[in-house]
Amino acid sequence: MEVVRAGALTTVQDLGRPGHAHLGVPHSGALDLPAHRLANRLAGNAPAAATLETTVDGVALRATGPVSAVVTFVVTGAPCPVRVDGRPAAWGAPVRVPAGSVLEVGPARSGVRSYVAVRGGFDVPAVLGSRSADLLSGLGPEPLRAGRVLAVGPPVGPALAADVLPVPAPPSEVVLPLVPGPRADWFEAGALGALAGARYVVSPASNRIGLRTQGPAVRRARGGELPSEGMVLGAVQVPPDGLPVVFLADHPVTGGYPVIGVVPAGSLPAAAQARPGTPLRFAVTTRYE
Repeated sequence: MEVVRAGALTTVQDLGRPGHAHLGVPHSGALDLPAHRLANRLAGNAPAAATLETTVDGVALRATGPVSAVVTFVVTGAPCPVRVDGRPAAWGAPVRVPAGSVLEVGPARSGVRSYVAVRGGFDVPAVLGSRSADLLSGLGPEPLRAGRVLAVGPPVGPALAADVLPVPAPPSEVVLPLVPGPRADWFEAGALGALAGARYVVSPASNRIGLRTQGPAVRRARGGELPSEGMVLGAVQVPPDGLPVVFLADHPVTGGYPVIGVVPAGSLPAAAQARPGTPLRFAVTTRYE
């Protein structure tokens, strides 16, 4: 596959590289895992096959190979127009593309990130067991650039069709459950309640590392920094400006600022699809689901 238009930020992603945090290696992987898995399932791939994660304005790919070759794509995640050689094609369903044709994944109509699976998976070299691009540590393939050629692996199963897709719409408001701890005692009494009652919006500074927020600052009772300690996916760290940051897939594994709570992983795909300016609230809970 040849990259015709790379878009604002398109990376190769899979299920990530868990189990290396003790070496300072982030988990990485697709931010919207349900959308990644769905694209692979419809393409007839294993869940761990690599897909492309686009950001806001899509990507364009040219199918290369023998004249008789046919490539099958599936696009999921943020809803967007899909075209083949300028003609409309299906979103959320297998699209067969003959060699030489261009698949255009257009700008997201809502949400942020779309996922492009190809039957056989994108076959880039694995690093520590994963083909994911990690933008913080630099592991894995670099973000796509126009002219790059991506290999495709051998098919492992037939492409599927579905009448109905169980895909939640990108959020118009994000409500993130927040399990308190482990450093809630570093904040003023009532800080958790104030956080739960506050209204935030998603900051334009958000990226694959973290969902940053704009709104009222969370007040700390203790100054200074902590010795570096491990961070889990979904940890909500509060830097000196008091504005919570929800750690996403490329987050650092250590940090000196206190973590007031953790957003369960099941709620993070909605965070990954939240555009800047989207209203955001935290709902304090004691259940990690």
